Amino acid sequence: MTRPDEPPRLTQPTRALYTRPGCHLCEQAAGNLARLEFRVQTVNVDLDPELRARHGDHVPVLALGDRVLGRGVFSPARLSTLKLALIREYHPG
Repeated sequence: MTRPDEPPRLTQPTRALYTRPGCHLCEQAAGNLARLEFRVQTVNVDLDPELRARHGDHVPVLALGDRVLGRGVFSPARLSTLKLALIREYHPG
């Protein structure tokens, strides 16, 4: 329960982080996402032939449903900008 003087907590949907073992960019992305409190489910693309065909060697990929939010390097600055844009999109006003 929040106190009256506390702002309400904004809930974020869970996103998928498509990765593969041994991918240093994937490990870096997962760490940065965790530090910025993104809700993420990590998915190994090598375990699913359809995902492997869709993403190939282009991991990490951050997605929300079928919507790709980004690929490649996910720096804290890039993720902060993305998080702010998603908050504005899902919680306008």
